[in-house]
Amino acid sequence: MRRSITLRLVVMFALTALAMFTLVGAVLYGVLERELTRHQNDDLNTNLQNMRYSLERFGDLEHWPRLQTKMDTLTPADGSVRFWVLSDDPRFLYGKGLDEMERVNQGEAGHGMLRLPISGRSYRTLSMRIGPFADRPPVRLIVGVDIEPFEHTLRAFLVALTLLTLGVVALVMALGWWIARIGLRPLQRLSAEARALRPKTLSQRLQLESLPVELEDLTVAFNGALGRLEEAYQQLEGFNADVAHELRTPLANLIGGTQVALARPRSATEFEETLQSNLEELERLRSIVNDMLFLARADQGEAATGLTAADVAHEVEMTIEFFEPLLDETGTTVAIEGELRAQATMNIALFRRALSNLLQNAIAHSAAGARLVVTITQRAGAIWIAVANPGETIAATHLPRLFDRFYRVDSSRHDTGEIHGHGLGLAIVRAVATMHGGATLATSEDGVTTIAFSIAS
Repeated sequence: MRRSITLRLVVMFALTALAMFTLVGAVLYGVLERELTRHQNDDLNTNLQNMRYSLERFGDLEHWPRLQTKMDTLTPADGSVRFWVLSDDPRFLYGKGLDEMERVNQGEAGHGMLRLPISGRSYRTLSMRIGPFADRPPVRLIVGVDIEPFEHTLRAFLVALTLLTLGVVALVMALGWWIARIGLRPLQRLSAEARALRPKTLSQRLQLESLPVELEDLTVAFNGALGRLEEAYQQLEGFNADVAHELRTPLANLIGGTQVALARPRSATEFEETLQSNLEELERLRSIVNDMLFLARADQGEAATGLTAADVAHEVEMTIEFFEPLLDETGTTVAIEGELRAQATMNIALFRRALSNLLQNAIAHSAAGARLVVTITQRAGAIWIAVANPGETIAATHLPRLFDRFYRVDSSRHDTGEIHGHGLGLAIVRAVATMHGGATLATSEDGVTTIAFSIAS
């Protein structure tokens, strides 16, 4: 299940508010409890000291009835404050529930808690031992304060605090939802702009001016993706047009030649010539399709396999030997320069295919009798193989696109048929370099064009 940012923010706001109010409530509850306890202790101590003074000075049997009357007077009708006097002499006993007081009578004087079975009330007590006076033996004076009002206050405070906390948490959740919706409006506008994009409007970009800084990186990245998508879409449109153009010529030749052959009765020799011409066009179609499939695999990130350690100069020589008939026919010579002992791990078939495309390109764009130079260079962990040929200088605006599919500097030029090519040669060179972890480079100046590719050494 997808999680909502708004819901997550609301939950985080609510949990934060709950934690804060719980902490504050716990502190306030502790302070209130401490103050109520202090108030009870002050009340106990006041009553205890009052009766202590009387017992120490007028505690004989003669004045005992008067002291009992005083304790009766100080005891409220609701029994919130009570007095007890414990003694070994029954004549000096005072208070209700004396049997229950026996355990309070044990030990040192101080604070205690007591629950009377008569009224069912709980009392906080304070006791003190008072020495003998006249005919009165030592006694223990105990003062008790009913804790029910204090506990009621604490319970009421806790209930009020709980209700307040729940109410505030509910309010925070509502405000958090509202604030989150307001805060996410720029993201909603961004989403609306993105939904409005169409293949024909890929040149548009998401606006940055009205967005908060938190969304700026996302928008910049999205606009960058749009730019790459627009470029890919334009390349795809151009690729489709180029494919249609490249396939149209051999198909037209096939159809035209076949129609001419069928226009009137032909001899076996004439039909053989027609079939031979059709076979050449079909071979060209197959070559285009195979090259397109190879480029598709390279575009998917396929790396070169079947790697073998090889002598680069030797592989260059073997590739050049394949072109000797064509070189002899055109009077073209090829020289190998650079680091002739360079070694590389590569797919030899792919390497020769890339170099063959460079040599084909150089021969096709050089005058008869030209001198081509293949240079081997090793730098930055890569082996560079460059093929230079004399010829017309290529404008700098064309150089970055030389390795694009079906790209030609002169769009009106068509293959002569003498050199195998259909606008995919340099694209294949780049694909081979990429599959070997390398790159491509093209320069053209002072009448010399150099096209190179590299493979990881």
